Amino acid sequence: MQFRRIGSIALHFRHIPARGGKPLIAFINSLGTDFRIWEAVSGQFADHPVLLYDKRGHGLSDIGHPPYLIEDHVDDLCGLVDHIGASEVVLCGVSVGGLIAQGFAARRPEAVRALILCDTAHKIGTAEFWDTRISAVHDHGIEAIADSVLERWFTPPLRADAARLSGYRNMLIRQPVEGYAGTCAAVRDADYTEAARRITAPALCLVGDQDGSTPPDLVRSLAALIPNSRFEIIAGAGHIPSIEQPAALTELIREFLAGIGKAGA
Repeated sequence: MQFRRIGSIALHFRHIPARGGKPLIAFINSLGTDFRIWEAVSGQFADHPVLLYDKRGHGLSDIGHPPYLIEDHVDDLCGLVDHIGASEVVLCGVSVGGLIAQGFAARRPEAVRALILCDTAHKIGTAEFWDTRISAVHDHGIEAIADSVLERWFTPPLRADAARLSGYRNMLIRQPVEGYAGTCAAVRDADYTEAARRITAPALCLVGDQDGSTPPDLVRSLAALIPNSRFEIIAGAGHIPSIEQPAALTELIREFLAGIGKAGA
């Protein structure tokens, strides 16, 4: 296990080096998960250096002082990228991870080779929705909302697999309440509508066809804002394609990166 203090926060991360000069791929996890959701995908990119990490308030990383802003999460990612010494990065974020990727691109556009924005948007949900969720988890714990969250995350076939569903439910409910609610506040207050229009890096916007959290039309609206973007729907996936359809997600990412590599040659 690797840990690094960025400012006042100790972050749990995994850096897998690679030779050949390809850009670092930074995988950014969703609300209520840790970096294990990327393992089936990240392991397919041995030709790239890879960064996996637990956001503040999640996994083995410090909680810090919630509530957060997306910019706080961006600070953490910038610090890890600097620690690794990467001058160029491909950002691959799901859900709130996609907002963090957009925030990083707004702050350091020169460092972003490409964006892979999975099941995310320029703005996710309403203030009322997030305030209700924050109140629920503060009052009753994450377990009180777990079943409804899992229904938004996963398709019926995965939810029918009792062992897998139980495992992902455990991941969700074992996140710190303060970190979960603090990140809910960050999503509530984030609006990257104008920033998305200024993204100069090529972007691949992906969504599961059965995503109950950020449905295809919402992700399509993000792709419409980004000047150099491509939109794809992954069949048989909900909100976290890296769990339900890792092979399809990997293939789309590989094809996308190969295309921009040729364009930049």
